[in-house]
Amino acid sequence: MASISSTLLHDGNLDLFRSDEEKGAGILFLDLVKKRTSTRRYSQIPVDRKDLDRCIEAARLAPSACNSQPWSFVISDDPERNHKICSSIFSGPYRMNRFAEEAPVLIFIKTERSRYSAMFGGLFRGTTFSLIDIGIACEHLVLQATELGLGTCWIGWFNEKALKKELGLSGKHRFDIVLTMGYPVRDNVPSKKRKDIESIRRYL
Repeated sequence: MASISSTLLHDGNLDLFRSDEEKGAGILFLDLVKKRTSTRRYSQIPVDRKDLDRCIEAARLAPSACNSQPWSFVISDDPERNHKICSSIFSGPYRMNRFAEEAPVLIFIKTERSRYSAMFGGLFRGTTFSLIDIGIACEHLVLQATELGLGTCWIGWFNEKALKKELGLSGKHRFDIVLTMGYPVRDNVPSKKRKDIESIRRYL
């Protein structure tokens, strides 16, 4: 009998994780995760702001260390503004991510101050909890986008100084992630190359 990991890897069969009730239901979380992929080619169809707000709401509900919620979201859905921003933040050594200019929506995630308890705990542990928190929130956001038929891509390689200049913000502000969003040109989802479940899981 094939292992769970090899079945998932070669067949994409998630029925092994479904209950009998779930098999007749709508989209499951694992189906959603499997469908989500990094999109770098976008249609120019505008994204409704109601859908954008739904994605932000999904992010808003994310958990965070000491309930700090150390995030805010700056959204640009204007093509001319996006072109100007992308020309600035994706030039020179950052040019590899110039594809972002094609996306109808750019979301700039601003890292806000965590609560002191989370900051001190992070210093003690040597862990930046705010980055973990933002990662959770953004994953909520992109999975909600996937459910709505929208494609997204995480970008961490950009000129942050240029971005703050474009947004009219001072140097003390921090941006760690840019998300692109829009309707994908293609609906096909490439197969995911991931480690086998046996190589990442160990029961005690």
